[in-house]
Amino acid sequence: MLYWALVFFIIAIVAAVLGFGGIAVAAAEIAKILFYIFLVLFLITLIMGLLGGRTPPAV
Repeated sequence: MLYWALVFFIIAIVAAVLGFGGIAVAAAEIAKILFYIFLVLFLITLIMGLLGGRTPPAV
């Protein structure tokens, strides 16, 4: 998902350089939404991993 956020960010930059305002804004918004979704999923996974408390394997 982070890959797609980066792809849309690059599309937004290229479109902004070429002067296509509407396309740049749309691509930037999609990239922003995907980035925030990725960030929330990362934080949830991080918290679940920390709270899960893995036990060491039995020897």
